[in-house]
Amino acid sequence: MRIAKTSTLSLLAAATIAVVAPAAASAAPNPTDSPNQAMARAYIDALVSHDASAVVFTPDATRVEAGLQTGFNGPQLTNDLNHGVQYRVIQGVRDLVMSEAGDTVHTRYLLDAGFGPQRLMTVEIVESFAFEDGAIDRIVATISPVSLS
Repeated sequence: MRIAKTSTLSLLAAATIAVVAPAAASAAPNPTDSPNQAMARAYIDALVSHDASAVVFTPDATRVEAGLQTGFNGPQLTNDLNHGVQYRVIQGVRDLVMSEAGDTVHTRYLLDAGFGPQRLMTVEIVESFAFEDGAIDRIVATISPVSLS
C-alpha cells in the first residue's frame, strides 16, 4: 500500500495549513524513571505539549529521523519542540516502553497524528537517546506506519 509508506514528515509538513486541537495524551512523568529516562520522557511529552522547558540538550545535540538529520544543535531542537509546525499534527503518544543501557535510553511508542479531532494515522516511533552529563546529545529515530484512520 503506497500511502502506508509515505513518510510522516509529509503529514507533519501539512500542519502549516491546519488548526490543531490540543493533544489528549502525553508521556506523563513516572517516579520510577532514572534521570535519563525522565529526560527522554520529557522530550516525548514536549512533542505533544510544545513545551520544551523540561528538556535539556547539549549545545551540539543532533537528531536523525528515518536516516535524515533533522536536528543540528540543542537550541534548534528546543525551538522546534516549542514552535515547529512539523509537530503541530501530533495528537498524542501512547504505549511508551523504555529501557536503558549505560548512557543510552531506548524508547518505543505509538504516536497519533491528525488535524483537529480527526486522527489520520498512527506510527510507531523507535528512538535512542544518547546522553552526556544528563543532557540529550543525540537522538536517532525510526518511524513505521501502523495504521491509517
